[in-house]
Amino acid sequence: MAAGKSAVGAQVARRLGYRFVDTGVMYRAVTWLALERGVDLEDEAALGRLARDASLTLEPGPAGATEAARIVVDGVDVTDQLRNTEVGAAVSIVSRVRAVREAMVAQQRALAGEGRIVMVGRDIGTVVLPDAPLKVYLDASPGERARRRVDELRAKGQAVSPDDVGSELAQRDTIDSSRDVSPLRPAADAVVIDTGGLSLEQVVERILELARCRS
Repeated sequence: MAAGKSAVGAQVARRLGYRFVDTGVMYRAVTWLALERGVDLEDEAALGRLARDASLTLEPGPAGATEAARIVVDGVDVTDQLRNTEVGAAVSIVSRVRAVREAMVAQQRALAGEGRIVMVGRDIGTVVLPDAPLKVYLDASPGERARRRVDELRAKGQAVSPDDVGSELAQRDTIDSSRDVSPLRPAADAVVIDTGGLSLEQVVERILELARCRS
C-alpha cells in the first residue's frame, strides 16, 4: 500500500499503449459491497458467494482523473467510495478469504488473457500471472508510504491523522504478509525497486527500460 503501484502502473500502461488494471480496486469493490449489504466479515462462505456473484466492470477513467480506472459494481459506479477509511480498514480482512481471492484471480486472469496489459496488485507476480514476462515489485519505507497516503487522502478532502494512517499501513502489511492464501511477497524473479527518493517519472522510466530489454 502506497508504494506507488497504481500511479506508476497507470503511467507505464499509458506510455506503452496498454490497458491498465489495478486489482486492488476489485478487492475494495467486494469489500464495499459487503459493507453496503451488511455481510458479516467473519462469514467466509457469505463473502465467497458475494465475490462470485458480484458483477464487477472496470472502465477507463477520464483524462486527468485521480483514478486511472472506474469500477462499476452491479451497475453502480462506486469508484469514489473505495478509498474511504471504512473500506480501507476492512479490505485486508475480506481479501484474505480464499473463496474471494479465487473469484478475483479468475477474473484477473481472464482480463490478462486479452493481452497487452499492465496489472498491479499484491500477488500478481506470484499467483495471478506467475509467467508474466516482466514482474516489478515496488517498495518504500513505512514512513514514506504513510506520508504519500496522507497526502492522497487529504487531496480528496478527507481529514486523516498521520498516526492513524501509519497504523493502518502496518496492520495491512502484517495481515497481507502472513495470510495463508497469496501472502504478500515479491516473486523470485521480480525486479525490486525502492521508490523512496524517486519521482514518479523516474520509476516509470526505469520500468519502461526493463520492458524494452525484454521486447
